[in-house]
Amino acid sequence: MQVREGMSATSLTVGPGHSLREAARLMHERGVGSAIVLDGDAPGPGLLTERDVLAAIGRGLDPDRERVGDHLTSDLVFAAPDWSLERAACEMVRGGFRHLVVVEGGELVGVLSMRDVVRVWTEDGAVCDLPLVAAEP
Repeated sequence: MQVREGMSATSLTVGPGHSLREAARLMHERGVGSAIVLDGDAPGPGLLTERDVLAAIGRGLDPDRERVGDHLTSDLVFAAPDWSLERAACEMVRGGFRHLVVVEGGELVGVLSMRDVVRVWTEDGAVCDLPLVAAEP
């Protein structure tokens, strides 16, 4: 299976001047864990993730005053739609992140999340042989 089969073709986009609270509200409303950040002055798209928002709030920053452009994910990795889902999952695990921005011919075409990968594999009949572990009380 390929990235194109699992990616979300429609993505939430925000500008670098949005507040973190605005971005978090939009992410919550759309049920997504990231937002593509489009900035005409930047060479390509950026990415704001729920982890980026949590890190800022955890450091005591005001989400109403902080701007998205100051909290983008660093070391963004781009995927191609023809990558295998296995390659995409390996890149996510290797990099310690849960989202890949998907580009084709230099154009943004979607986002692939770890949740998308699991959904596609599960729909395709993937099973896990690991025993379920009860959560600690």
